[in-house]
Amino acid sequence: MASTSSSASAPAVTPASAFAYAPAPESRAVVDIAPSYGLFIDGEFTEAADGRVFKTVSPSTEEVLSEVARAGSEDVDRAVKAARKAFEKWSALPGAERAKYLFRIARIIQERSRELAVLETLDNGKPIKETRDADLPLVAAHFFYYAGWADKLDHAGYGPDPRPLGVAGQVIPWNFPLLMLAWKIAPALATGNTVVLKPAETTPLSALFFADICRQAGLPKGVVNILPGYGDAGAALVAHEGVDKVAFTGSTAVGKAIARQVAGTDKKVTLELGGKGANIVFDDAPIDQAVEGIVTGIFFNQGQVCCAGSRLLVQESVQDEVLDALKRRLSTLRLGDPLDKNTDIGAINSTEQLARITALADTGEAEGAERWTAPCELPATGYWFAPTLFTNVTQAHTIARDEIFGPVLSVLTFRTPDEAVAKANNSQYGLSAGIWTEKGSRILAVANKLRAGVVWANTFNKFDPTSPFGGYKESGFGREGGRHGLEAYLDVR
Repeated sequence: MASTSSSASAPAVTPASAFAYAPAPESRAVVDIAPSYGLFIDGEFTEAADGRVFKTVSPSTEEVLSEVARAGSEDVDRAVKAARKAFEKWSALPGAERAKYLFRIARIIQERSRELAVLETLDNGKPIKETRDADLPLVAAHFFYYAGWADKLDHAGYGPDPRPLGVAGQVIPWNFPLLMLAWKIAPALATGNTVVLKPAETTPLSALFFADICRQAGLPKGVVNILPGYGDAGAALVAHEGVDKVAFTGSTAVGKAIARQVAGTDKKVTLELGGKGANIVFDDAPIDQAVEGIVTGIFFNQGQVCCAGSRLLVQESVQDEVLDALKRRLSTLRLGDPLDKNTDIGAINSTEQLARITALADTGEAEGAERWTAPCELPATGYWFAPTLFTNVTQAHTIARDEIFGPVLSVLTFRTPDEAVAKANNSQYGLSAGIWTEKGSRILAVANKLRAGVVWANTFNKFDPTSPFGGYKESGFGREGGRHGLEAYLDVR
Protein backbone atom coordinates (compact mmCIF):
# COMPACT_ATOMS: atom_id res chain seq x y z
CA MET A 1 0.00 0.00 0.00
CA ALA A 2 3.02 2.28 -0.19
CA SER A 3 2.18 5.00 -2.69
CA THR A 4 4.44 6.36 -5.43
CA SER A 5 4.42 9.68 -7.27
CA SER A 6 6.10 11.32 -10.25
CA SER A 7 6.80 14.90 -11.30
CA ALA A 8 4.97 16.53 -14.19
CA SER A 9 7.97 16.16 -16.51
CA ALA A 10 8.70 12.54 -15.66
CA PRO A 11 7.16 9.67 -17.60
CA ALA A 12 4.18 7.97 -15.95
CA VAL A 13 6.14 4.92 -14.91
CA THR A 14 6.06 3.50 -11.41
CA PRO A 15 9.66 3.44 -10.13
CA ALA A 16 11.12 0.14 -9.01
CA SER A 17 11.24 -0.28 -5.26
CA ALA A 18 11.64 -2.96 -2.66
CA PHE A 19 7.87 -3.03 -2.26
CA ALA A 20 6.84 -3.08 -5.92
CA TYR A 21 5.34 -6.47 -6.67
CA ALA A 22 4.15 -7.75 -10.02
CA PRO A 23 0.69 -9.31 -9.92
CA ALA A 24 0.79 -12.97 -8.89
CA PRO A 25 -2.80 -14.17 -9.11
CA GLU A 26 -3.79 -17.72 -8.23
CA SER A 27 -5.82 -19.33 -11.01
CA ARG A 28 -9.58 -19.55 -10.51
CA ALA A 29 -9.58 -22.45 -12.93
CA VAL A 30 -8.57 -24.88 -10.18
CA VAL A 31 -12.06 -24.74 -8.67
CA ASP A 32 -15.29 -25.52 -10.50
CA ILE A 33 -18.23 -23.75 -8.86
CA ALA A 34 -21.61 -25.04 -9.99
CA PRO A 35 -24.37 -22.53 -10.79
CA SER A 36 -26.50 -23.97 -7.97
CA TYR A 37 -26.23 -26.22 -4.91
CA GLY A 38 -28.75 -28.09 -2.81
CA LEU A 39 -28.84 -29.06 0.83
CA PHE A 40 -26.83 -32.15 1.78
CA ILE A 41 -29.14 -34.51 3.68
CA ASP A 42 -28.68 -38.26 4.17
CA GLY A 43 -25.80 -38.43 1.70
CA GLU A 44 -27.61 -36.68 -1.15
CA PHE A 45 -27.96 -33.12 -2.42
CA THR A 46 -31.59 -32.02 -2.38
CA GLU A 47 -33.72 -28.92 -2.81
CA ALA A 48 -35.17 -27.10 0.18
CA ALA A 49 -38.65 -28.28 1.10
CA ASP A 50 -40.14 -24.87 0.31
CA GLY A 51 -37.92 -24.29 -2.73
CA ARG A 52 -36.22 -21.20 -1.31
CA VAL A 53 -32.73 -20.24 -2.51
CA PHE A 54 -30.21 -17.49 -1.88
CA LYS A 55 -27.13 -16.21 -3.66
CA THR A 56 -23.59 -16.24 -2.33
CA VAL A 57 -21.45 -13.28 -3.42
CA SER A 58 -17.71 -12.77 -3.69
CA PRO A 59 -16.80 -9.92 -1.29
CA SER A 60 -13.90 -8.71 -3.44
CA THR A 61 -15.84 -8.35 -6.70
CA GLU A 62 -19.52 -8.46 -5.67
CA GLU A 63 -20.11 -11.12 -8.31
CA VAL A 64 -22.62 -13.88 -7.66
CA LEU A 65 -20.72 -17.14 -7.27
CA SER A 66 -23.65 -19.54 -7.02
CA GLU A 67 -27.27 -20.01 -5.99
CA VAL A 68 -27.76 -22.14 -2.88
CA ALA A 69 -30.79 -23.88 -1.41
CA ARG A 70 -31.99 -22.22 1.79
CA ALA A 71 -32.87 -24.60 4.60
CA GLY A 72 -36.01 -24.19 6.69
CA SER A 73 -37.46 -25.98 9.70
CA GLU A 74 -38.78 -28.88 7.60
CA ASP A 75 -35.30 -29.44 6.17
CA VAL A 76 -33.79 -29.31 9.66
CA ASP A 77 -36.21 -32.02 10.74
CA ARG A 78 -35.27 -34.20 7.77
CA ALA A 79 -31.56 -33.78 8.45
CA VAL A 80 -31.84 -34.49 12.20
CA LYS A 81 -33.84 -37.64 11.50
CA ALA A 82 -31.25 -38.78 8.96
CA ALA A 83 -28.49 -38.15 11.49
CA ARG A 84 -30.40 -40.01 14.20
CA LYS A 85 -30.86 -43.02 11.95
CA ALA A 86 -27.18 -43.01 10.96
CA PHE A 87 -26.10 -42.69 14.60
CA GLU A 88 -27.07 -46.28 15.42
CA LYS A 89 -24.53 -47.83 13.07
CA TRP A 90 -21.90 -45.07 13.24
CA SER A 91 -21.67 -45.10 17.03
CA ALA A 92 -21.48 -48.90 17.02
CA LEU A 93 -18.40 -48.93 14.81
CA PRO A 94 -15.09 -49.62 16.57
CA GLY A 95 -13.04 -46.47 17.01
CA ALA A 96 -10.40 -47.78 14.63
CA GLU A 97 -13.02 -48.07 11.89
CA ARG A 98 -14.28 -44.52 12.43
CA ALA A 99 -10.67 -43.37 12.36
CA LYS A 100 -10.25 -44.76 8.85
CA TYR A 101 -12.93 -42.41 7.55
CA LEU A 102 -11.40 -39.41 9.29
CA PHE A 103 -7.93 -40.23 7.98
CA ARG A 104 -9.42 -40.58 4.51
CA ILE A 105 -11.16 -37.20 4.80
CA ALA A 106 -7.91 -35.59 5.98
CA ARG A 107 -5.98 -36.97 3.03
CA ILE A 108 -8.63 -35.85 0.52
CA ILE A 109 -8.55 -32.36 2.04
CA GLN A 110 -4.79 -32.30 1.51
CA GLU A 111 -5.17 -33.52 -2.06
CA ARG A 112 -7.79 -30.86 -2.79
CA SER A 113 -6.21 -28.12 -0.69
CA ARG A 114 -5.39 -25.79 -3.59
CA GLU A 115 -8.95 -26.05 -4.88
CA LEU A 116 -10.43 -25.46 -1.43
CA ALA A 117 -8.10 -22.52 -0.73
CA VAL A 118 -9.20 -20.74 -3.90
CA LEU A 119 -12.85 -21.49 -3.14
CA GLU A 120 -12.55 -20.12 0.40
CA THR A 121 -10.85 -16.96 -0.83
CA LEU A 122 -13.53 -16.37 -3.45
CA ASP A 123 -16.41 -16.89 -1.04
CA ASN A 124 -14.91 -15.27 2.06
CA GLY A 125 -12.62 -12.51 0.73
CA LYS A 126 -9.51 -13.37 2.76
CA PRO A 127 -6.09 -13.49 1.02
CA ILE A 128 -5.12 -16.70 -0.75
CA LYS A 129 -1.89 -16.92 1.22
CA GLU A 130 -3.96 -17.20 4.40
CA THR A 131 -6.35 -19.86 3.12
CA ARG A 132 -3.46 -21.74 1.46
CA ASP A 133 -0.86 -21.50 4.24
CA ALA A 134 -2.98 -21.32 7.41
CA ASP A 135 -6.57 -22.45 6.99
CA LEU A 136 -6.20 -25.57 4.84
CA PRO A 137 -3.19 -27.09 6.66
CA LEU A 138 -5.04 -26.65 9.96
CA VAL A 139 -8.24 -28.16 8.54
CA ALA A 140 -6.41 -31.33 7.53
CA ALA A 141 -4.45 -31.37 10.80
CA HIS A 142 -7.65 -31.38 12.86
CA PHE A 143 -9.02 -34.40 11.03
CA PHE A 144 -5.69 -36.21 11.33
CA TYR A 145 -5.49 -35.37 15.04
CA TYR A 146 -8.98 -36.51 15.97
CA ALA A 147 -8.68 -39.60 13.77
CA GLY A 148 -5.85 -40.57 16.10
CA TRP A 149 -8.14 -40.23 19.14
CA ALA A 150 -11.00 -42.32 17.76
CA ASP A 151 -9.67 -45.65 19.07
CA LYS A 152 -8.16 -44.21 22.28
CA LEU A 153 -11.20 -42.65 23.96
CA ASP A 154 -10.89 -45.01 26.93
CA HIS A 155 -7.56 -43.33 27.68
CA ALA A 156 -8.71 -39.72 27.26
CA GLY A 157 -9.41 -39.26 30.94
CA TYR A 158 -13.20 -39.40 30.73
CA GLY A 159 -13.79 -42.81 32.24
CA PRO A 160 -13.27 -46.36 31.00
CA ASP A 161 -16.16 -46.38 28.51
CA PRO A 162 -17.14 -42.87 27.36
CA ARG A 163 -20.18 -42.86 25.07
CA PRO A 164 -21.19 -40.49 22.28
CA LEU A 165 -24.08 -38.11 22.89
CA GLY A 166 -26.02 -38.65 19.66
CA VAL A 167 -26.81 -35.94 17.10
CA ALA A 168 -24.71 -32.78 17.18
CA GLY A 169 -26.27 -29.58 15.86
CA GLN A 170 -23.46 -27.25 14.82
CA VAL A 171 -23.62 -23.62 13.66
CA ILE A 172 -20.47 -22.00 12.32
CA PRO A 173 -19.47 -18.43 11.32
CA TRP A 174 -18.22 -16.89 8.09
CA ASN A 175 -14.72 -15.79 9.14
CA PHE A 176 -13.11 -19.26 9.02
CA PRO A 177 -15.76 -21.38 7.27
CA LEU A 178 -13.82 -24.55 6.58
CA LEU A 179 -11.63 -24.38 9.69
CA MET A 180 -14.61 -23.94 12.01
CA LEU A 181 -16.25 -26.88 10.25
CA ALA A 182 -13.18 -29.00 11.01
CA TRP A 183 -13.07 -27.85 14.64
CA LYS A 184 -16.60 -29.16 15.10
CA ILE A 185 -17.07 -32.12 12.78
CA ALA A 186 -13.73 -33.87 13.42
CA PRO A 187 -14.17 -34.44 17.20
CA ALA A 188 -17.88 -35.19 16.76
CA LEU A 189 -17.21 -38.00 14.29
CA ALA A 190 -14.20 -39.34 16.20
CA THR A 191 -16.33 -39.79 19.32
CA GLY A 192 -19.14 -41.56 17.45
CA ASN A 193 -21.66 -38.74 17.03
CA THR A 194 -23.45 -37.74 13.84
CA VAL A 195 -23.72 -34.15 12.65
CA VAL A 196 -26.11 -31.58 11.23
CA LEU A 197 -24.11 -28.44 10.41
CA LYS A 198 -25.34 -25.03 9.32
CA PRO A 199 -22.70 -22.84 7.65
CA ALA A 200 -23.02 -19.05 7.53
CA GLU A 201 -25.22 -17.66 4.78
CA THR A 202 -22.39 -15.55 3.31
CA THR A 203 -19.93 -18.47 3.07
CA PRO A 204 -21.75 -21.75 2.32
CA LEU A 205 -19.59 -23.10 -0.49
CA SER A 206 -16.68 -24.75 1.33
CA ALA A 207 -19.11 -26.68 3.57
CA LEU A 208 -20.92 -27.92 0.46
CA PHE A 209 -17.60 -28.96 -1.08
CA PHE A 210 -16.86 -30.77 2.17
CA ALA A 211 -20.11 -32.66 1.69
CA ASP A 212 -18.70 -33.90 -1.60
CA ILE A 213 -15.50 -34.91 0.22
CA CYS A 214 -17.61 -36.97 2.63
CA ARG A 215 -19.09 -38.83 -0.31
CA GLN A 216 -15.64 -39.20 -1.88
CA ALA A 217 -14.40 -40.71 1.39
CA GLY A 218 -17.30 -43.18 1.45
CA LEU A 219 -18.70 -41.81 4.72
CA PRO A 220 -21.99 -43.58 5.51
CA LYS A 221 -25.11 -41.64 4.58
CA GLY A 222 -26.53 -39.38 7.24
CA VAL A 223 -23.38 -39.18 9.36
CA VAL A 224 -22.76 -35.60 8.12
CA ASN A 225 -25.56 -33.32 6.91
CA ILE A 226 -24.99 -29.76 5.65
CA LEU A 227 -27.81 -27.18 5.74
CA PRO A 228 -26.97 -23.77 4.23
CA GLY A 229 -29.37 -21.13 5.43
CA TYR A 230 -30.05 -18.07 7.52
CA GLY A 231 -30.56 -17.55 11.22
CA ASP A 232 -33.99 -19.16 11.22
CA ALA A 233 -32.44 -22.48 10.17
CA GLY A 234 -29.84 -22.22 12.93
CA ALA A 235 -32.53 -21.47 15.51
CA ALA A 236 -34.62 -24.43 14.33
CA LEU A 237 -31.56 -26.70 14.58
CA VAL A 238 -30.72 -25.57 18.10
CA ALA A 239 -34.34 -26.00 19.21
CA HIS A 240 -34.90 -29.41 17.60
CA GLU A 241 -35.73 -32.03 20.20
CA GLY A 242 -33.67 -34.62 18.31
CA VAL A 243 -30.42 -32.69 18.82
CA ASP A 244 -28.33 -33.84 21.79
CA LYS A 245 -25.38 -31.45 21.50
CA VAL A 246 -25.23 -27.82 20.35
CA ALA A 247 -21.96 -26.26 19.22
CA PHE A 248 -21.95 -22.62 18.17
CA THR A 249 -19.27 -20.18 17.12
CA GLY A 250 -20.38 -16.62 16.43
CA SER A 251 -21.57 -13.42 18.06
CA THR A 252 -22.16 -13.04 21.76
CA ALA A 253 -25.73 -11.83 21.14
CA VAL A 254 -26.67 -15.02 19.29
CA GLY A 255 -24.78 -17.11 21.86
CA LYS A 256 -26.89 -15.62 24.65
CA ALA A 257 -30.04 -16.40 22.69
CA ILE A 258 -28.91 -20.01 22.27
CA ALA A 259 -28.15 -20.31 25.98
CA ARG A 260 -31.67 -19.11 26.80
CA GLN A 261 -33.14 -21.45 24.18
CA VAL A 262 -31.52 -24.61 25.56
CA ALA A 263 -31.98 -23.72 29.23
CA GLY A 264 -33.98 -26.41 30.94
CA THR A 265 -33.14 -29.07 28.37
CA ASP A 266 -30.57 -31.82 28.69
CA LYS A 267 -28.63 -30.67 25.64
CA LYS A 268 -24.89 -30.29 26.04
CA VAL A 269 -23.68 -26.90 24.80
CA THR A 270 -20.41 -25.21 23.86
CA LEU A 271 -20.33 -21.55 22.87
CA GLU A 272 -17.32 -19.79 21.36
CA LEU A 273 -18.30 -16.15 21.11
CA GLY A 274 -16.81 -12.68 20.74
CA GLY A 275 -13.58 -11.23 21.99
CA LYS A 276 -11.63 -8.04 22.57
CA GLY A 277 -8.15 -9.46 23.04
CA ALA A 278 -5.42 -7.44 24.75
CA ASN A 279 -1.94 -7.53 23.22
CA ILE A 280 0.47 -6.31 25.91
CA VAL A 281 3.89 -4.93 24.92
CA PHE A 282 6.39 -4.35 27.74
CA ASP A 283 9.39 -2.03 27.50
CA ASP A 284 11.86 -4.91 27.17
CA ALA A 285 10.01 -6.55 24.27
CA PRO A 286 11.83 -7.11 20.96
CA ILE A 287 10.14 -4.27 19.10
CA ASP A 288 10.42 -5.58 15.54
CA GLN A 289 9.14 -8.99 16.57
CA ALA A 290 6.34 -7.41 18.58
CA VAL A 291 5.28 -5.26 15.64
CA GLU A 292 4.96 -8.34 13.45
CA GLY A 293 2.90 -9.98 16.19
CA ILE A 294 0.68 -6.91 16.48
CA VAL A 295 0.05 -6.96 12.72
CA THR A 296 -0.72 -10.68 12.80
CA GLY A 297 -2.90 -10.22 15.85
CA ILE A 298 -5.29 -7.64 14.38
CA PHE A 299 -4.86 -7.54 10.59
CA PHE A 300 -4.88 -11.29 9.88
CA ASN A 301 -8.14 -12.03 8.01
CA GLN A 302 -8.85 -8.28 8.02
CA GLY A 303 -9.32 -8.40 11.79
CA GLN A 304 -12.35 -10.66 11.37
CA VAL A 305 -11.09 -13.00 14.08
CA CYS A 306 -12.82 -13.59 17.42
CA CYS A 307 -9.48 -13.77 19.24
CA ALA A 308 -7.93 -10.79 17.43
CA GLY A 309 -5.56 -8.63 19.45
CA SER A 310 -7.75 -5.57 18.91
CA ARG A 311 -6.54 -3.74 22.04
CA LEU A 312 -2.85 -2.91 22.02
CA LEU A 313 -1.50 -2.10 25.51
CA VAL A 314 1.95 -0.50 25.25
CA GLN A 315 4.20 0.47 28.14
CA GLU A 316 4.49 4.26 28.10
CA SER A 317 8.29 4.37 27.80
CA VAL A 318 8.25 2.59 24.42
CA GLN A 319 4.96 3.92 23.05
CA ASP A 320 6.48 6.27 20.48
CA GLU A 321 9.00 3.69 19.27
CA VAL A 322 6.34 0.99 18.89
CA LEU A 323 3.85 3.26 17.13
CA ASP A 324 6.44 4.61 14.70
CA ALA A 325 7.55 1.10 13.79
CA LEU A 326 3.96 -0.09 13.53
CA LYS A 327 2.94 2.73 11.19
CA ARG A 328 5.95 2.06 8.97
CA ARG A 329 4.99 -1.61 8.82
CA LEU A 330 1.34 -0.91 8.06
CA SER A 331 2.38 1.34 5.19
CA THR A 332 3.97 -1.65 3.47
CA LEU A 333 0.93 -3.94 3.65
CA ARG A 334 -0.69 -4.65 0.31
CA LEU A 335 -4.48 -4.40 0.04
CA GLY A 336 -6.27 -5.75 -3.01
CA ASP A 337 -7.22 -8.84 -4.97
CA PRO A 338 -7.41 -11.68 -2.43
CA LEU A 339 -6.40 -14.18 -5.11
CA ASP A 340 -3.07 -12.39 -5.58
CA LYS A 341 -0.38 -14.24 -3.63
CA ASN A 342 1.20 -10.90 -2.62
CA THR A 343 -1.96 -9.54 -0.99
CA ASP A 344 -1.85 -8.97 2.78
CA ILE A 345 -5.29 -7.41 3.31
CA GLY A 346 -8.31 -8.83 1.52
CA ALA A 347 -11.97 -7.83 1.38
CA ILE A 348 -14.42 -7.47 4.25
CA ASN A 349 -16.84 -10.38 4.16
CA SER A 350 -20.09 -8.52 3.53
CA THR A 351 -21.60 -5.09 3.07
CA GLU A 352 -23.29 -5.46 6.49
CA GLN A 353 -19.98 -6.14 8.21
CA LEU A 354 -18.32 -3.25 6.38
CA ALA A 355 -21.08 -0.92 7.59
CA ARG A 356 -20.55 -2.07 11.19
CA ILE A 357 -16.78 -1.53 11.01
CA THR A 358 -17.24 1.89 9.45
CA ALA A 359 -19.78 2.98 12.05
CA LEU A 360 -17.63 1.90 15.00
CA ALA A 361 -14.52 3.56 13.55
CA ASP A 362 -16.47 6.78 13.04
CA THR A 363 -17.67 6.54 16.65
CA GLY A 364 -14.08 6.25 17.84
CA GLU A 365 -13.16 9.42 16.01
CA ALA A 366 -16.27 11.23 17.26
CA GLU A 367 -15.43 10.28 20.85
CA GLY A 368 -12.01 11.93 20.59
CA ALA A 369 -9.60 9.12 19.72
CA GLU A 370 -6.94 10.01 17.15
CA ARG A 371 -7.35 8.07 13.91
CA TRP A 372 -4.55 6.99 11.58
CA THR A 373 -5.22 5.03 8.40
CA ALA A 374 -2.58 3.30 6.32
CA PRO A 375 -2.10 4.96 2.93
CA CYS A 376 -3.70 2.85 0.23
CA GLU A 377 -6.09 2.92 -2.68
CA LEU A 378 -9.28 0.93 -2.22
CA PRO A 379 -10.62 -1.04 -5.21
CA ALA A 380 -13.71 0.39 -6.91
CA THR A 381 -15.81 -2.74 -6.38
CA GLY A 382 -16.10 -5.02 -3.39
CA TYR A 383 -16.08 -4.39 0.35
CA TRP A 384 -12.86 -2.82 1.63
CA PHE A 385 -11.55 -1.12 4.75
CA ALA A 386 -7.99 0.13 5.07
CA PRO A 387 -5.92 -0.88 8.13
CA THR A 388 -6.62 1.70 10.82
CA LEU A 389 -5.32 2.40 14.31
CA PHE A 390 -6.52 4.73 17.04
CA THR A 391 -4.34 6.41 19.66
CA ASN A 392 -5.34 8.47 22.70
CA VAL A 393 -7.83 5.74 23.47
CA THR A 394 -9.21 5.31 26.99
CA GLN A 395 -11.08 2.38 28.51
CA ALA A 396 -14.27 4.44 28.24
CA HIS A 397 -14.12 4.63 24.44
CA THR A 398 -16.56 2.46 22.51
CA ILE A 399 -13.75 1.17 20.32
CA ALA A 400 -11.95 -0.11 23.43
CA ARG A 401 -15.02 -1.99 24.66
CA ASP A 402 -17.00 -3.24 21.66
CA GLU A 403 -15.85 -5.96 19.29
CA ILE A 404 -15.33 -4.27 15.92
CA PHE A 405 -14.43 -7.44 14.00
CA GLY A 406 -12.43 -5.56 11.43
CA PRO A 407 -8.93 -4.16 10.71
CA VAL A 408 -9.09 -1.54 13.48
CA LEU A 409 -6.61 -1.39 16.36
CA SER A 410 -7.16 0.58 19.58
CA VAL A 411 -3.95 1.64 21.35
CA LEU A 412 -3.84 2.21 25.11
CA THR A 413 -0.84 2.69 27.42
CA PHE A 414 0.21 1.46 30.85
CA ARG A 415 3.05 2.06 33.31
CA THR A 416 3.22 -1.05 35.49
CA PRO A 417 2.45 -4.76 35.00
CA ASP A 418 -0.45 -4.50 37.46
CA GLU A 419 -1.97 -1.67 35.43
CA ALA A 420 -1.54 -3.71 32.24
CA VAL A 421 -3.38 -6.67 33.80
CA ALA A 422 -6.15 -4.44 35.14
CA LYS A 423 -6.73 -2.83 31.76
CA ALA A 424 -6.51 -6.16 29.91
CA ASN A 425 -9.13 -7.70 32.21
CA ASN A 426 -11.40 -4.65 32.05
CA SER A 427 -13.61 -6.18 29.38
CA GLN A 428 -16.82 -8.17 29.18
CA TYR A 429 -14.85 -10.60 27.01
CA GLY A 430 -12.13 -13.08 27.90
CA LEU A 431 -11.06 -15.05 24.87
CA SER A 432 -7.42 -14.20 24.13
CA ALA A 433 -4.40 -12.13 25.13
CA GLY A 434 -0.77 -11.68 24.14
CA ILE A 435 2.35 -10.82 26.16
CA TRP A 436 5.56 -9.40 24.69
CA THR A 437 8.61 -9.36 26.95
CA GLU A 438 12.05 -10.96 27.23
CA LYS A 439 11.42 -12.05 30.83
CA GLY A 440 10.01 -15.53 31.21
CA SER A 441 9.10 -14.86 34.82
CA ARG A 442 7.02 -11.85 33.75
CA ILE A 443 5.24 -13.94 31.10
CA LEU A 444 4.21 -16.50 33.69
CA ALA A 445 3.25 -13.94 36.32
CA VAL A 446 1.11 -11.84 33.97
CA ALA A 447 -0.45 -14.78 32.12
CA ASN A 448 -1.60 -16.27 35.40
CA LYS A 449 -3.58 -13.10 36.16
CA LEU A 450 -5.21 -12.64 32.75
CA ARG A 451 -8.81 -13.77 32.42
CA ALA A 452 -8.42 -15.12 28.91
CA GLY A 453 -8.85 -18.61 27.52
CA VAL A 454 -5.72 -18.38 25.38
CA VAL A 455 -2.60 -16.39 26.24
CA TRP A 456 0.19 -16.19 23.67
CA ALA A 457 3.75 -15.27 24.66
CA ASN A 458 5.90 -13.42 22.10
CA THR A 459 3.58 -14.55 19.32
CA PHE A 460 -0.10 -14.24 18.41
CA ASN A 461 -2.78 -16.15 16.52
CA LYS A 462 -0.89 -19.44 16.61
CA PHE A 463 -3.12 -22.51 16.59
CA ASP A 464 -2.60 -26.22 16.89
CA PRO A 465 -5.19 -29.03 16.93
CA THR A 466 -3.64 -30.43 20.12
CA SER A 467 -4.33 -27.23 22.08
CA PRO A 468 -7.71 -26.35 23.64
CA PHE A 469 -9.39 -23.07 22.69
CA GLY A 470 -12.21 -21.19 24.39
CA GLY A 471 -13.03 -18.26 26.61
CA TYR A 472 -14.38 -16.79 29.80
CA LYS A 473 -17.21 -14.35 30.54
CA GLU A 474 -19.07 -13.22 27.40
CA SER A 475 -16.57 -15.04 25.19
CA GLY A 476 -18.48 -18.25 25.91
CA PHE A 477 -17.79 -21.53 27.65
CA GLY A 478 -16.47 -24.96 26.80
CA ARG A 479 -13.30 -25.85 24.93
CA GLU A 480 -12.60 -26.94 21.38
CA GLY A 481 -9.38 -28.58 20.25
CA GLY A 482 -7.02 -30.98 21.96
CA ARG A 483 -8.06 -33.71 24.35
CA HIS A 484 -10.37 -31.19 26.01
CA GLY A 485 -12.38 -30.93 22.79
CA LEU A 486 -13.45 -34.57 23.09
CA GLU A 487 -15.39 -33.97 26.31
CA ALA A 488 -18.00 -31.79 24.60
CA TYR A 489 -19.07 -34.77 22.47
CA LEU A 490 -19.01 -37.47 25.14
CA ASP A 491 -21.36 -38.54 27.92
CA VAL A 492 -18.93 -38.33 30.81
CA ARG A 493 -21.43 -38.51 33.69
